[in-house]
Amino acid sequence: MNNSIIETSFEKAKKWASGEFIGEDLLLLDRLADAPFPKEPRRMNFILIGLCTRGSVSYRQDTKELLLTPGHMIIASEHHVIDNYRASADLEGLCMMVSVPFYSEIIRSVSDISSLIIFSHQHPVFPLSERDQQVFRDYFYVIRKKIAESSNHYRHELVRTLMLAMFYDLSNVLYQSSRDVHMRHKRSDMVFTQFIKLVEENCRQERRVSWYAQQLCITPKYLSELVKQCSKRTPNDWIDNYVTLEVRNMLKNSNKSVKQIAEDMHFPNQSFLGKYFKERVGMSPSKYRRFG
Repeated sequence: MNNSIIETSFEKAKKWASGEFIGEDLLLLDRLADAPFPKEPRRMNFILIGLCTRGSVSYRQDTKELLLTPGHMIIASEHHVIDNYRASADLEGLCMMVSVPFYSEIIRSVSDISSLIIFSHQHPVFPLSERDQQVFRDYFYVIRKKIAESSNHYRHELVRTLMLAMFYDLSNVLYQSSRDVHMRHKRSDMVFTQFIKLVEENCRQERRVSWYAQQLCITPKYLSELVKQCSKRTPNDWIDNYVTLEVRNMLKNSNKSVKQIAEDMHFPNQSFLGKYFKERVGMSPSKYRRFG
């Protein structure tokens, strides 16, 4: 691809297509043709889940040619590059775009995180049974209905709970599919799963890639290669994701001061945590506590 790769963000997606959304967390489109699949190369910064109900669409993901037809679902995690999009005139379907922070808030189980990413890496497009298609439709429309209830004080919590239930149903579909095709996990898949588990258990006190590589008995360079191969993200990306998630949870769900949180997370001091958090979340810890 000789064209420059443009980042596709939630903000751009909301301008391209009309749908129900909650801030920068979740966007639902009931016309798959409106999904942001332009012909020029685009790198996504969100997770895309779609179901084709009519027509077809072909596209290229990370140089691999793919075809989406009725009854097939697409799962594309962030950092994938998509281009060469071509849709039939009668294309119809449902599409969800989920931000990575929102997905991380919903899914806290390491097995669920790794299984979705590994499966989507190996099977970005896969068929659903009639029953599973209907299950996805049911979730889609009830979630869309709740998003539209802007006056509901617990709207965000309700949507998050419904999304969690949907992901569990979806994870069951992936589990059954992988078992049916006797999918074998590659070396990169196993290392990635072990790495995520270690990060989940140790991110409060350890942020060095070299430490995690040592626990896995491999070099930091090799760990980086395997993690990027499996998830399109670096080990540092994953570590930062879990660290900021822990901090966000403590800011929202505890009365601890920023200084206490910095101590709990083994930062040198409160100032260091503030700078680290602002660089990755876009606002200071105190501002996130008030408005995030």
